[in-house]
Amino acid sequence: MHKVWAVIRREFIERVRTKWFWVATLVGPLFFAAIMVIPVLMARSGGVRQIAVVDDTPNEFGTRVAEELSTGRSFRARRVEAGLGVLDSLTAAVEAKALDGFLILPSDVVETGRAEYRGSNVSSMQAVEDLQRGLNRLIVKARLEREGVNPAVVDRAQIRILLDTKKISRGRTTAESAGGSFIMAYIMAVLLFMAILLYGVNVMSSVLEEKTNRIMEVLVSSLKPFEMMLGKVLGAGSVSLLQFLIWALSARLLMSQRGALLRAMGAGGENAGGGFQMPPIPGSTIAVFLAFFLGGFLLYSAMFAAVGAMSRNEQEARQAQQPVTFVLMIAYLSIFALTNDPNSAFSRTLSMVPFTSPIAMPVRWTAGSLPLGEVLISVAILIAGIAGVTWVAARIYRVGILMTGKRPTLKELVRWVRA
Repeated sequence: MHKVWAVIRREFIERVRTKWFWVATLVGPLFFAAIMVIPVLMARSGGVRQIAVVDDTPNEFGTRVAEELSTGRSFRARRVEAGLGVLDSLTAAVEAKALDGFLILPSDVVETGRAEYRGSNVSSMQAVEDLQRGLNRLIVKARLEREGVNPAVVDRAQIRILLDTKKISRGRTTAESAGGSFIMAYIMAVLLFMAILLYGVNVMSSVLEEKTNRIMEVLVSSLKPFEMMLGKVLGAGSVSLLQFLIWALSARLLMSQRGALLRAMGAGGENAGGGFQMPPIPGSTIAVFLAFFLGGFLLYSAMFAAVGAMSRNEQEARQAQQPVTFVLMIAYLSIFALTNDPNSAFSRTLSMVPFTSPIAMPVRWTAGSLPLGEVLISVAILIAGIAGVTWVAARIYRVGILMTGKRPTLKELVRWVRA
């Protein structure tokens, strides 16, 4: 066991002492901060569009449209009487950047509901939606008034219903909302996919580097190939846990200071940062996340180590790792199916298959309310899968690390396993 510990210690020290490890560790919190701050800044950076309302309607309907649009945050509108040459002059103003665009209201706009907007930029979906929403509201009011109906009564009757959702989990009602459950499940899936893939590839690259540098021939003389592979996997796993711990503490600190950070950047007032709150993370969710992260890492690292051992160079390894990556992507691409119906047959199947359960089961646990027994069964199957995959990978590893020449065929791999 002391030989395995020596490999673990070497892998850990070699990875932690590199500048790229600390660059990635520091970029993680910066990326998390950017996710919090950039959407707020982008929402404020759109600017106010200066537009003209070309009014050809009776009863100065265009005046009401201009006033309605100006009350929002997207437009500052002024009414222009329709007439000969007006459209040409406004088009010239748009070309000269004096106007962002103009809205044309024909005389029958209330009856037909058809209007036209011309501008230098019509690709902003939010701006077009604001125009349509404001114009539609005023047209409906005008139609109601024409039929003798009080629009205020209709407005009160059309007050939107706000549905407050709460999650029932393991016999108690929690404050977790539908949006919060989806956000947590999605974040978990992304973190698990990226971590398992990146650190598995690191194990593959480490094996390939020592194989191509002929270091393996020296190492095999002092320890068994299985001990070498186990040390590499556990060493890389300890590095990933350290990095995750740093990221988690940084994320916690950034979330607690989010309001002050946004106010310092001029992105809000006293309530800055209150629009988005991370849902509370129960201790059971953290335990499930860590258990399946470690299981998924051990499973895929063994597979990536075997890929590295059977490859001659980096290019071959990248090609050989594609089937392994595709298997992991099955669960990642099923996030919406898992969150929409965590108890479907498809979701249950993914959470019981060892190759997909490291992502599927934590997502189901977060999105739904699963019995603990089902989670324990999934863990047991995953452990059995790790044992089986590691046994196969170790047999490929012990032969492949000393092999040179062409990459082995599937028939040769089977012979290595049976040997």
